[in-house]
Amino acid sequence: MQAQTHTPAAIFGSHIRYVVPLFQRRYVWDQAEQWAPLWDDVRALAEKVLETPSGYGAPPVSPHFLGAIVVDQQSNPSGFIQVRHVIDGQQRLTTLQLLLDAAQEVTEKHGAPLDAETLKVLVLNQPQVTQSPDEVFKVWPTDRDQDAFRAAMTNDSVVTPELATSRIARAHSFFVDQITEWCEPAGDPDKVAARLKALAQALHAHLKLVVIDLEPGDNAQVIFETLNHRGSRLLAADLVKNLLFQTAQIQQLDVASLYKQYWRPLDEDYWRELTAQGRLYRPRIDVFLNYWLVMKLLREVPADRIFIDFRDQVAASRARELPELLAEVAADAAVFSSLDSLPAGSAPARFYYRVIRALDTRSVMPVFLWLMRWSAEELPLEQRDKALNAIESWLVRRTLARLTGKNVNLVVLELLRALDEAGPADAGDRTERFLVEQTADSRLWPRDELIRESLATAPVYTSLVRARVRMLLEALEDDLRTAYGEGQPAPRELTVEHILPQKWRENWPLSPDDLAGAIARDRLLHVLGNLTLVSGGLNPALSNRPWTRDDGKGKRDYLLEHSALKLNAKLVTQHHEAWTEDDIRARTTALTERVLTLWPRPDSPSPADASAVSPEEAGAEPAEAVDEEVDDSSVPSHTGKYRKLWEWLRAQDADEIPLTFEEVEEVLGIPLPPSARLHMPHWYGYEGTALGRAIRDAGWKASMVDLQEQRVTFVPGA
Repeated sequence: MQAQTHTPAAIFGSHIRYVVPLFQRRYVWDQAEQWAPLWDDVRALAEKVLETPSGYGAPPVSPHFLGAIVVDQQSNPSGFIQVRHVIDGQQRLTTLQLLLDAAQEVTEKHGAPLDAETLKVLVLNQPQVTQSPDEVFKVWPTDRDQDAFRAAMTNDSVVTPELATSRIARAHSFFVDQITEWCEPAGDPDKVAARLKALAQALHAHLKLVVIDLEPGDNAQVIFETLNHRGSRLLAADLVKNLLFQTAQIQQLDVASLYKQYWRPLDEDYWRELTAQGRLYRPRIDVFLNYWLVMKLLREVPADRIFIDFRDQVAASRARELPELLAEVAADAAVFSSLDSLPAGSAPARFYYRVIRALDTRSVMPVFLWLMRWSAEELPLEQRDKALNAIESWLVRRTLARLTGKNVNLVVLELLRALDEAGPADAGDRTERFLVEQTADSRLWPRDELIRESLATAPVYTSLVRARVRMLLEALEDDLRTAYGEGQPAPRELTVEHILPQKWRENWPLSPDDLAGAIARDRLLHVLGNLTLVSGGLNPALSNRPWTRDDGKGKRDYLLEHSALKLNAKLVTQHHEAWTEDDIRARTTALTERVLTLWPRPDSPSPADASAVSPEEAGAEPAEAVDEEVDDSSVPSHTGKYRKLWEWLRAQDADEIPLTFEEVEEVLGIPLPPSARLHMPHWYGYEGTALGRAIRDAGWKASMVDLQEQRVTFVPGA
């Protein structure tokens, strides 16, 4: 590898072509970040040349460095133009050519002919030594930019509206406009010529680039990675692409054919658009590769290791099967890009909308991609849909039971490993079985009783983000439509509406003395049974209206006249006169049962496995503790699963012990039962609650239990 500093005259002065390989990314520089700063630097350099005296003994003009480029010389027959492939720096080299040509065009119109010819030598080879028309260009970009480059670099050519929007054409136009404005062609002709001469000299001799020429045996990919390591604006996908096609060149494969068949679609703008991944927004192609690597490697892949893990784990193991690897990536990318246009009403479409978009649980995407990549012969559709429905039910039920979502990614990885080991044929059965067998609190698939318990009093409207509440109600509406024989799903993006208004005191008054009634209403305000869906236009009209009004403009009247939703049809037909607290409770119960049907959970494990799941882990209220023995001594002993907490508390001598629920679990060595995270009585020592008795028998009590913050404070006491 040889590195030397050259001026544009040395780089472009001879007959030569710098060719950007077709698998490199297209031209992406823009005005704010690159064109304008470059022009500012070149203009300042030209003005310095203009101000510096010429002749013997004059002070030198300090050069301006533009950065580095890496080129790889290609073998060519005698008599042909030299060709170098641009390994790195193609954005810089292309921009410099556009600037040089813009300066040549303006100088040809308003400057001295000799200066225009000086610049022309730097942008065009003589036609007499070329084998094809495009060989006159000294830089030749990747195929997606060639039409725009050809049009921009040809003086007086007509740039079509389509090409005019390309970054190549816009960059050329920017430089032409800036140079024209700077030289002031409408002013003194001598001044114009002097300025353009100084610009030509600056561009010809006072810009400098470091040119790294690779020698035979140099590894172009390693050099490319090193130069772009950390801080590079290249996407991880750009590095992956360069690796794959550099390898293809080394293997003497048909690079052009492989690129056009497999990777060219991935260079479209769609793949560079930003999309959400967790709390961050990243280019879609990098997000896809991240999920794809998790699916392939069956482990977590941090976003900053996409290229490294692809290179070290995937490409290294499949270097001899490069076409097959490219075909696999392309096929899975096609699956990924189709997720926004899945057939309405299908299980994959429901899963994508409800789980990926509404629940925003993107950590399941690797297993979703795995299930969607197989043909119907390899993975029967009923098995695929069964797997998707099971995962959806598991996640929705956990959300409604307000269980933690922090370990979903770990469960997904374990499920992926189990599915990958067994193969796709019975993926639905295996997914159901895997999820049913999860008994830890952070993995549990909640049973019906826990969902009933939670939804009976849960303030769904405030405890869930709005998209999840809306999805829940949309799913109930879709289910009702199916029950009535209507296949059309509910419209999306409707508005969640309280039936009993949030400001109920305005038009739904109670007696001023009925404090208990007011408290009861406030507790029921946000539960599932008091929520429905309406169109955005109808929501303000409903507002805080009473249920009925003498003038026929009550909330019921508006719903009856303007809403076609089945959720609201049942409301207006079953509640003619009033909407009461008992109605809210009854509707909550009815909708809860429909939720359980919508997202079913398979039967409990077989009797042989039943001992592995405690009543508390299943969400049920234990009537009697059977896992501990209590003797008659003054300090009860414990041999059950809460013994470690009992022992730990007995060893403490502080005035109070504040702990998070996770810290309590660390003491126990096992997860807390889900009901302990939902109901405060489980922490107190009434008969029948094993956790509360263990705390009491250790000589402590739970004085403050905060279910929202998942914290408890223990204080000494009987």
